[in-house]
Amino acid sequence: MSSTRIGPAGDRLAGLGPDATVVTADGAAWLASAGPYVRSTLTFWRERPGAPVVLPCGSVFDVVNAPAVFGRRVVDLLWDEGPGSGPVAVHRGRMLLFAAPGTAQRLPSLLEWEEWGRRGTAESRGEGVPPLLCHGNGDAVTVPAVAAAPGPDRSASRWLVAPDTRHPWLPGPETLLWAAVRAARTAARISIFPPADQGAKVYDVSRRR
Repeated sequence: MSSTRIGPAGDRLAGLGPDATVVTADGAAWLASAGPYVRSTLTFWRERPGAPVVLPCGSVFDVVNAPAVFGRRVVDLLWDEGPGSGPVAVHRGRMLLFAAPGTAQRLPSLLEWEEWGRRGTAESRGEGVPPLLCHGNGDAVTVPAVAAAPGPDRSASRWLVAPDTRHPWLPGPETLLWAAVRAARTAARISIFPPADQGAKVYDVSRRR
């Protein structure tokens, strides 16, 4: 992964080296391309690299929104047994998995076909299967800052897997269906993860395909 940073953030992040949780200049350009005012968004980030922004879904990416613990199980399965993930963010106790456009329209029907939350899932064993929220055309999400905010509280909005190219690979609905169903069915065999930033796993983004 390139270690190039966007604008002034480079000075604050110098010395960290390649980091899956840091947005590169190309990654920022990709994020900004989702909105109608690309240059304004990039200028805003150069001036305030620690500020989150709201971007629309549906054209450049969709987002699958899951509770943090379950979402982390899904992400780990994607990396440990699948093709890897696209960008992943944590925002206010939720995990935001960036997905291919069209996922928000297709995934709910696939989950319904799999009887999500009913027979064959962890809920039938009393473990509970959380609802997954899908954001597509007409929706918008809060995107974490391109640079980590200073201070002890970084859990409200941050990158777990940051975008690092102008054309990142994004999982589609079938890939996310597989990971979600597998995460639910194997929940009893997956550890509960510690709070954010305590021994957090860093993913090798070169494995994405």
